[in-house]
Amino acid sequence: MQVTETLAEGLKREIKVVIPKQDMEAQLNLRLADAKDKVRINGFRPGKVPVAHLKKMYGKSIMADLVNEIVRERPGQILSERGEKSATQPSVAMTEDEAEAEKILNAQVDFEFTLSYEVIPPIELKPTNGLSVVREVVEVSEDEVNEQIEKIAESARTFETKKGKAAEGDRVTMNYLGKVDGEAFDGGAADDAELVLGSGRFIPGFEDQLVGVKAGDEKTITVTFPADYPAANLAGKEAAFEITVKDVAAPAAIEINDELAEKLGIESVDRLKEIVRGQIESQYGNVTRQKVKRQILDQLDEMYQFDTPQGLVDAEFENIWRQINTDLQQSGKTFEDEDTTEEDARAEYRKLAERRVRLGLVLSEIGEKAGVEVTEEEMQRALYAQLQQFPGQQKEILDFFRNTPGASASLRAPIFEEKVVDKLLSEINVTDKTVTKEELLAEDEDGDAAEKPAKKKAAPKKAAAKAEAADAGEGEEAAPKKKAAPKKKAAEDSAE
Repeated sequence: MQVTETLAEGLKREIKVVIPKQDMEAQLNLRLADAKDKVRINGFRPGKVPVAHLKKMYGKSIMADLVNEIVRERPGQILSERGEKSATQPSVAMTEDEAEAEKILNAQVDFEFTLSYEVIPPIELKPTNGLSVVREVVEVSEDEVNEQIEKIAESARTFETKKGKAAEGDRVTMNYLGKVDGEAFDGGAADDAELVLGSGRFIPGFEDQLVGVKAGDEKTITVTFPADYPAANLAGKEAAFEITVKDVAAPAAIEINDELAEKLGIESVDRLKEIVRGQIESQYGNVTRQKVKRQILDQLDEMYQFDTPQGLVDAEFENIWRQINTDLQQSGKTFEDEDTTEEDARAEYRKLAERRVRLGLVLSEIGEKAGVEVTEEEMQRALYAQLQQFPGQQKEILDFFRNTPGASASLRAPIFEEKVVDKLLSEINVTDKTVTKEELLAEDEDGDAAEKPAKKKAAPKKAAAKAEAADAGEGEEAAPKKKAAPKKKAAEDSAE
C-alpha cells in the first residue's frame, strides 16, 4: 500500500492511497481459497470446486467486500500511523467511472482512493495554578424556606363552597365559550373549568371581570388577546367569552403543620422544611456552579488561541443557528425586531461556535492527560435521565442510542466535561463569596463578545440566552421559582 500526502494546508489533509492490483488479486485469491472448502456447488464434490470457477462466480462479489473492508478499516490505520487525530469522520473519494470500477473488481488496475480530513491541532497544555475563580454562595434563610412552603401549601389549599359573590382568592367553577368576530375558536371552550381569581392564569382582564359573580350567574366577558399571544390567529384580537358560573368556593385557611406534610406524602413538617431547603440550595448551587464554570472557560479562552477544525465549527454553528431560527419562528419575530441583521447574527454566533469548539478541545486534552474517565454507571444514569424526559418513547430512545453511531458521545461529553471542571477546581484558587440571591441571579453584563452575542445588538434574545447557557452547561431552570399552575384542559389554553 502506497500512502502519499497530497495536501497539508493548515489543518486540512489529503492523502492518496494506492493498493497495487497484484496485492488486491493476492487478497482475492486467499479469500477464494478459503471459500473453496465452504461453498457447495452442484456438480462438484465438497472442496473440489476449481478456484477459477469460484472466481468466475463470486470474484466480483468478494472483491467488492474487500474494497469496502479496506475503505472502512484503512483510514483509521493510516491516521494512527501518522500520529494524527481526525476532527470528523474522514471523507473517502473513489472513482465514479463505471468502467474503472469494473477493472478494480477484476483486479486489472490498482485500487486508488483519497482521504480528506482535518486534524485536531496539537495542544500544549499550560499550568492551571494561575487560574482563580470567585464562587458566589447564597445562605438560604428560614424566611425563604417558609415562603416556598407557603407556596406549596397554597397549591394544596382546599376550597369550600360559599354563598354570595366571588372575591379575590375565591375559586370559580364555570363553563365558558369564547368567540372572535362571533365565531367560536379552537381551544376557546371548557366545562367545569376551575379558576382561582387573582392567580393570573387567564389572559389579562378575564379574572377581574369574574369578581362579584355568584353561582348560577350568566355573563359575557370581553377581553383582548395580547399582541404576542402564541396563537397567531388570536394575537391582538378581541374575544367574547360566554360564562356560566356553576360554583363559587372560598379558600380554607393555610396551616403549615404535620397534616400538610402528610398530604404531600412526607412524614412531618420538619422533614418538609429539610426537603425544601435542600431543593433551594441545589438550585442556587446550580447557578453558582455555572458561574464558576463560566469563569474557568473565560480564562481558558484567553490562555489558548489556535486554529479550530472548520468541520467541527460548522457543525456547532448549525446547532446554534437551528435553535435561533426555531425560536424566531415560535415568537413570530425577525432579526430586525431584535435590532440586528441576519448577517451580523451569523457572524456573532460563528464566533460563539468557534469558542465552544476550541474550549471543548482544550478540556478534552486536559481530561485525557489527567486520566479522566466516564464510568458505565454514569452513562447508564445519563441514559435513564434521557428516558425520563420522553415518557412513552423509551423504546425509540433506546433504539436511537443503540443504533446511531456516535449517539452515546452526546451522553458522555457533558459528563466528561463536568468531571474535567471538577478536576480543575481541585487545582486552582477558589474564593468563596457570600452574596444575596439577587446578586447571584443577576446577569453578568461583562464578558467576551463571542460568548454573549445577545448583548445589545444581537440575535433573538431567547435563543441567545439558550446558546449562552449551553456554553456554560446551564440547565433550563437557573433559579428557584414558582411552578406554573398545571392546565387542566386543553381548552383553557386559549383563555389562559
